[in-house]
Amino acid sequence: MHEEFMKEAIQEANKAEIINEVPIGAVIVHNGEIIARGYNQRETLQQSDAHAEMIAIKKANQAVGSWRLEECTLYVTLEPCPMCAGAIVQSRIPHVVYGASDPKAGCAGTLMNLLDESRFNHQAIVEQGVLEEDCAMLLKNFFKKLRKK
Repeated sequence: MHEEFMKEAIQEANKAEIINEVPIGAVIVHNGEIIARGYNQRETLQQSDAHAEMIAIKKANQAVGSWRLEECTLYVTLEPCPMCAGAIVQSRIPHVVYGASDPKAGCAGTLMNLLDESRFNHQAIVEQGVLEEDCAMLLKNFFKKLRKK
């Protein structure tokens, strides 16, 4: 089940790569259905918060008609950064599944785990490494091409 939804997040990441964005994708699932999708658009929109997770969260809020996403699962190809981890906590998403770890900004277990911080009023269960190699290769290939340019 997790792999199926992560494949959908990978498809979102591919959309980012097509427009020369860092290939990161996310989907949000509610009751077994994808209710929101997002992919990285920082360069396109020139907005620092245009991460895949942030875009998907905004769309999911609209889909459920609430800022609370208490019965949702977020699937994302790269471990959430501090901003996205904060948005996950604030939107009450209880379950996060990610593909590749982020040694530079990962805040769902690598550098720290903001999603399991007991001092916050909400925590999320985190599952990591789902289709990890596929997710990591998206990023490796993207930056390899970028360096060649």
